[in-house]
Amino acid sequence: MSNGQRTSLDGSALDQIFRLARTQNGFLDQPVADAQLHELYELLKWGPTSNNCSPARFVFLRTRDARERLRPALFPGNVDKTLNAPVTVIVATDDAFFEKLPQLLPHNPNAIHLYKGHPGLAESTAFRNGTLQGAYLIIAARAVGLDCGPMSGFDNAKVDAEFFAGTSIRSNFLCNLGVGDPAKVFPRSPRLTFEEACRLL
Repeated sequence: MSNGQRTSLDGSALDQIFRLARTQNGFLDQPVADAQLHELYELLKWGPTSNNCSPARFVFLRTRDARERLRPALFPGNVDKTLNAPVTVIVATDDAFFEKLPQLLPHNPNAIHLYKGHPGLAESTAFRNGTLQGAYLIIAARAVGLDCGPMSGFDNAKVDAEFFAGTSIRSNFLCNLGVGDPAKVFPRSPRLTFEEACRLL
């Protein structure tokens, strides 16, 4: 970047993050370093959220024993690939995110009152922006060289009871991380064309 002009990422970076990246259904027996998890968070945290509310919370399950706690909540087709993944992330949302707004939005000390005492607005804001942050996690993980297997095939209530009981945090989706096993990747499904998904007005 020079003189304020940004250029596109090169083709190999775009391939790694989007065009050639695939949803993984199995992983090679290669560890994920804690440093990589810190690195991906330090990237994803810069993704925009409304009022900088940052409601997502991430639980990184790094051991088999930790992932076994998910077993009762997983749909059958997701058990093996989750238990055998190097890391599984519980992407969750804190419905009381607004308690941290004085820290996150210091120039607007009254922002907390937009949400506190307004549970409908707080919950919808938390879910929308927490989901955005979950997408940022996937992009950041790919950017630091990890493969991802995001999934929603589990019982949220059971996960919440196991990991978030007595808190304002609730699970959104799971994402396995590691080095993907190419032999377990499904054939790529089609995507909508620009003309099918977009309008220029």
